[in-house]
Amino acid sequence: MRAFLRWFVVVVLVGHGLIHLLGAAKGFGWAEVEALTEPIEPALGVVWLTAAIVVVATGVLVAARNRMWWVAGAAGVVISQIAILTSWSDARTGTLANLLLLAALGYTFLSHGPTSYRAEYRRRVQAALSESPPGTGTALTEADLAHLPGLVAEHVRRSGAVGQPRVTALRANIHGRIRASATSRWMTYTGEQVNTFGPAPSRLFWMDATMVGLPVDVLHVFVGRTATMRVKLCSVLRMVNVAGPEMDRAETVTLFNDLCILAPAALIDAPIVWQSLDDSHVRGVFTNGAQTVTADLTFRDGDLVDFISDDRMSTSSDGSTLSPQPWSTPLSDYRSFGTRRLATRGEGRWHPTAPHDEFVYLEYNLDTITYTPSATAGDGGAINPHSASTRQLPRVI
Repeated sequence: MRAFLRWFVVVVLVGHGLIHLLGAAKGFGWAEVEALTEPIEPALGVVWLTAAIVVVATGVLVAARNRMWWVAGAAGVVISQIAILTSWSDARTGTLANLLLLAALGYTFLSHGPTSYRAEYRRRVQAALSESPPGTGTALTEADLAHLPGLVAEHVRRSGAVGQPRVTALRANIHGRIRASATSRWMTYTGEQVNTFGPAPSRLFWMDATMVGLPVDVLHVFVGRTATMRVKLCSVLRMVNVAGPEMDRAETVTLFNDLCILAPAALIDAPIVWQSLDDSHVRGVFTNGAQTVTADLTFRDGDLVDFISDDRMSTSSDGSTLSPQPWSTPLSDYRSFGTRRLATRGEGRWHPTAPHDEFVYLEYNLDTITYTPSATAGDGGAINPHSASTRQLPRVI
């Protein structure tokens, strides 16, 4: 649906721009234009020609997903409307196309401008990475695994962490599907997250989702042991705004989950008390500030294949409250990311009281990951299992 809307805008803009050539043709005397009954002087012909060039250029930039399309669009809507006003009785219908362009410009400002969730995410990432402990360059050794249960140590070992620098932060890009309930429609999404590790770890997560063809912005912020989750439809209508102790607890579980799945190397220094349960299960008790959460980890052939916790919180249908509900994240498809080896596919599952009510609400695929990125590096250094970057430009419509 989004692609359809984008190409609809492209067609309208290119067509709208080409129609402006009629005014240029009449103004310069290139041809008789019966559709334009009012006289157009050569000077105004320049305005019509400029509008045609700028508006068509805007359409081309939108088609190419060029981030600077809005610069041409802002100029185009002004010049085009000036031309239309000079021949209002003949050209006033073109105002509708300019209103469409104006709406696209407004949405771009709301979704990418300084007040957007996207901009807030970038500011917070800059701050978090600037404040995170710098990498020491000290390589993780076998001796560092000695205090871990055998299953956890093997998981860290198989992740390729031994012999590599200790992890103080990560940046990951993912994509997948998400839904609110077992009967809800799936929403596709792309996401990026940045985690920092240390005495006061942080987790920042940005999701760009699509619901019935409309864009949905999701921002998770977990900084200073305080967490929030906010959701907006079309970057305007606030759908969810959750904060408080329950949210802090929920995000603490997610942070523990990220450690186990995305940054096994960071488990060696994390405040976790481990308990071996049997040959394939280990219990971990993770403390972050005032929050202490528990999870049972399941291993198969040395790989972590599931993470189960009763301390995760499920959001109510209106997004106003949170309640505890058993939660798990089955994992599969381990692949190499440069020197690292991680699960590239996973699910998020809720486990209500009735067993038959269990359902998958999240599917994710890990695309790229960078360990200990700089505050200004962006995604340029990200590595992925397929060698080619999967980073996507922000959508313009």
